[in-house]
Amino acid sequence: MNKQHAGTAQNTGLKVGLIVPMNNTTMAREIAGWLPTGSEIQVLRIPRGKGLITPEVLPEYVRSTLDLAAGMSKNLDVIAYGCTAAGFVAGPDGEAQLAKDLQAVTGTPVVTTARSMVLALRELGARRIALVSPYSESVNRALMKFLDEDEIRVEELASFNAPDVDALGRITESQVAELARKTMSASCDAMFIACSQLPTLGVLDGLSAEFGRPVMSSIKATAMQARRAASERHGMKYK
Repeated sequence: MNKQHAGTAQNTGLKVGLIVPMNNTTMAREIAGWLPTGSEIQVLRIPRGKGLITPEVLPEYVRSTLDLAAGMSKNLDVIAYGCTAAGFVAGPDGEAQLAKDLQAVTGTPVVTTARSMVLALRELGARRIALVSPYSESVNRALMKFLDEDEIRVEELASFNAPDVDALGRITESQVAELARKTMSASCDAMFIACSQLPTLGVLDGLSAEFGRPVMSSIKATAMQARRAASERHGMKYK
């Protein structure tokens, strides 16, 4: 992309390809709040069952993702893979391979929510965190193991324990904030609210001010890395 085109892209926002599970009703709406004004979001929804992501269903989910992603527009600045659970259930190596495979089939830089989570916490200097999630015990263990690979320790954990995607979709922003307040402790450097289905756009700043420490979410972390990837691609900052 030449400098003139890059400058236009900065003025008109980013063209983001967003890959999310079929049931996700939150991420496309909220990520726009953390992207440059005028950004366009092309959403690819991956079919899935009612249950949450587990190691057993992950291989088929990944195959569907790659097959469908191959048909995405080639005129995108960046692709965001917005399924947090699929990333950390795969583990760091599996998540990194998926990102490479997605970039290979789309020809576009890829950021993943799982890796964005780690990068955002690393940037904050957070090593001991409070974690809010909607996941089951087994999926939370996978999440904590993913973080532990980068020496980020979960000091406090609270989960909505959503049994399926319908229950997950009913969790409100006020419920997220309420659970966050019950979970944060003095021993934590920061809080992370995991899952790109949980709504957080309207509460992150208030919670951070209330706690006097950073509060980050899956969606905000993904937006930050999408902006960074686009900047690196075009050689300029997206404000």
